[in-house]
Amino acid sequence: MKAKLFIPLTIILMSFISHNPAYQIFDKSGKKVKYSKMIQALSKAEVIFIGELHNNPISHWMELEITKDLAELNPTGITLGAEMFEADQQLIIDEYLQGLIKEKKFEDDVRLWTNYKTDYKPLMSFAKENNHKFIATNIPRRYASIVFKSGFEGLNKVSKEAKSYIAPLPIAYDPNVKCYSDMIEMGKKMRHGNPNFPKAQAIKDATMSHFILKNLEKGKIFIHYNGAYHSDNFEGIVWYLKKANPDLKIITVTTVEQKDTDQLKEEEKNKADFIIVVPDNMTKTY
Repeated sequence: MKAKLFIPLTIILMSFISHNPAYQIFDKSGKKVKYSKMIQALSKAEVIFIGELHNNPISHWMELEITKDLAELNPTGITLGAEMFEADQQLIIDEYLQGLIKEKKFEDDVRLWTNYKTDYKPLMSFAKENNHKFIATNIPRRYASIVFKSGFEGLNKVSKEAKSYIAPLPIAYDPNVKCYSDMIEMGKKMRHGNPNFPKAQAIKDATMSHFILKNLEKGKIFIHYNGAYHSDNFEGIVWYLKKANPDLKIITVTTVEQKDTDQLKEEEKNKADFIIVVPDNMTKTY
């Protein structure tokens, strides 16, 4: 009697799980893609952008899984890099990865995001355990703040050492690139909109592009983790990379949230080469 009850209950449970997936992957045209196919495609890239939603656990889990699988597939190696670490922190990161300082000292001295331990520490630990480089690509926030207040011209006053943590000046800037023009329009709707708002974003994108290019190694895949807005629609950091090296093989991944994960919304198509759709009621990391 118990066996007869167990089978239908199992079937019901399996049916429930299959209709509530944690994610679904699509290509840019909206066609469903298996994880293994995405990984095979990513393994052919020179630079991969994984655009995350900062508080989405699936974004962070996928970052780690993709990184592990690409490390296995590419015998030449991988390099990790992230928006979440600023260029003036590189020395501390290197000392930690080389075992010169202990983990507590590293975490005390680096300006860590509040969700570091749950969302980024697994990546840093993977890099340390497997001897992969981890590059702090972002501009120190104090210099981005200068741009927000005074425009690009404000950076002319900083020291030579400070400029070593920033993309070479003057940077290219096109206010017509959609990610920046959207920010300009957003600013107009705000009561105290700042015209330097998109410039502060651009100096981050240009700097991240600069440090990615600086740390590219032949045969190694550079995997970069950033907020989706920095690489969505092949703009932001991608725009700067393509401007510097049009032949660079770049593949982008992004995450979006939808109520229905079975079909990609029209407005989300072409946002990236691969789009990870997560239920919009997914638990947040913070």
